[in-house]
Formats: sequence, C-alpha cells, structure tokens
Amino acid sequence: MQQITKLSLALAIIIMVASCGESKKEGNALINDKRTELEKLKSEKEKLDQKILKQQEELSKIDTSSANPAKIKLVALSPIVRENFEHYIELQGRIDAENISFVTPRSMGGQIKAIYVRQGQQVKKGQLLMKLDDAIQRQQVVATRQQSEGVRTQLNLARSLYERQKNLWDKGIGTEVQLITAKTNVTSLENQLAQIGESVKLSQEQLNTSNVYADVSGVADVVTVRVGEQFPGAGQIKIVNTSSLKVVSSIPENYLSSVNQSTPVVVQLPDLNKSFNTNVSFIGASIDLNNRGFVVEARLPSDASLKPNQLALMKIRDYASNNTIAIPLNTLQ
Repeated sequence: MQQITKLSLALAIIIMVASCGESKKEGNALINDKRTELEKLKSEKEKLDQKILKQQEELSKIDTSSANPAKIKLVALSPIVRENFEHYIELQGRIDAENISFVTPRSMGGQIKAIYVRQGQQVKKGQLLMKLDDAIQRQQVVATRQQSEGVRTQLNLARSLYERQKNLWDKGIGTEVQLITAKTNVTSLENQLAQIGESVKLSQEQLNTSNVYADVSGVADVVTVRVGEQFPGAGQIKIVNTSSLKVVSSIPENYLSSVNQSTPVVVQLPDLNKSFNTNVSFIGASIDLNNRGFVVEARLPSDASLKPNQLALMKIRDYASNNTIAIPLNTLQ
C-alpha cells in the first residue's frame, strides 16, 4: 500500500513538471510572434511615410494653395530705377547755446548789498544785477580827491609866485636862480597833480567794480545769491541766451574724410517731435584721446522750445551719389 502511494506521488510530480515546460515553450513562441509582427508594421509605416511625403511634394508643385502656411513668404515687386542716393550716419548729440554767461565780479568779490535781478527775469547786456559793499572804495575816492584839491591849491600858488618872479626878472630885479626855482616848483606840482588825477580815476574804477553787470542779454536761468552773502562769482548767477543755438556731437575718426564744413545735417528732437535741416558749421581740429572722435557742430534756428543740454539725434550725410541704382539690403538676404 505504501509503495502504491509513493508511485502516485512521483507520477503527479512528473506530470506537473511536464506541463510547466510546455507552458514556457508556448510563452516564448508568443513573444517571438509579437516581435515579428511589430517589425513588419514598422517597415510598412516607413514605406507609407515616404509615399506620403512624395505625394505632398508633387502636390505642392501642382497646387500652391496646399503649401505649408508656415513656409509661405509674401513677395512684393518694386521696379529698379535710377535715383539720387544718400547715406547718413546717426549720432547722439546735445543742444548748446553760443551765449551762456556765468556772472562774476570784476574784482575779488565782496558782500552783497543789493540784488536787482530774480530767477527767470529777462535781462539786457550791461544791465545792473547787484551791488557789492563799496565803503572802502568810496573812502579811497574821497581821499584821492582831497589830495588832488590840495595839490591844485599849491599849484595855483606856485604859478602866482612864478608870474611875479618873472615880472621882476623882466625888470632886472632878482636872480635867475629864483626864476628857475619858481618854474621848477610849478612843473613839479603839475606832474604831481597829473599823477593824483590818475589815482582818482583808478579809485573811481575800483569803486565801479562793486557794481555787477550782465555780460550778455538773455534769461537769468540761475540766481542763487541773497543780500548779505559773499559773492565770489562761482556760478551763482547764470544768464542763458537762446537766440543762437547749436547742436554738438562727436564723430568717430574713420569719418574724418567724409565730413566737412557745409555737409548736410538733419537734426531730430524726438521729445518735441521736431526736425531741422542744417549744415555742419564747425569741425574740431584734434582727435579726442578717450573716444577717438572729433567734435562737430551745426547751427540751429532760434526756437523757444529748444533748451541747452537737450538731447538731439544728428544725422550727418557721409555719402551721396546721383543717378544711381539703389537696391534695398533686405532683398539680398
């Protein structure tokens, strides 16, 4: 009985092992079949893609409406004609005024006693702007004038004595030495009076230096002084005359042979939406060591809206050709 049980168990094990081996063989065969089918489908897809691409290329040659919109380019036709061609270089510049005056005293300055101008006021050349302390200068003028009067009195007396001595000499009275001495006194006092007269003029001129006048006509753009303060004249009063304006810029030195005086210039002011046609009025005589450029200026017409130091765009013509065929650069790209 035990032998029969052992035989049955061994037979079951053999059957199970045999069935597992057959299942594994069936699974490997299925995987191989799937891989073969996938490779076949990939090959068919590549052939179809090639056929589709070929058909699209042939169709685009026949029917332009079927082209790829992303590759469509708009084309415009323009006739080629002869015309006058001009090229301009663009530079950033600034507006400057010909007449900008920083008022300074003619002497060493001094304490301000009175101010006759305010900021924004229109002034004329030679107009009195302020008065400085002049007490010492006045005393000098008074002293020299008193000295002059004293010498003048002595001169009148010396002339009277000389006339009397000359009359006595003419009558044979007196000596020649007395006559010469009297005349020498007159001459000496005349020279002394002349010197004192020059001193009076100098004292008067020093007195006038206490008056500060405007050097140019224009607008008092800056007035930063008050009565009682010291006035050394270090930019405390600034007068701007906008009747004569210019635009200034710096051009690279490689354009030195292309630009000269009277070269046409277009000045644009983007902030004001204005443009002016002018010409080069000045070219610098040296090259700046820092930016390797030279200064160029162009005069501007008088305009109340233009301000000194305002930014401007300068377009300077560096090349011109008449009766030339010009082709836009973007058509060659």
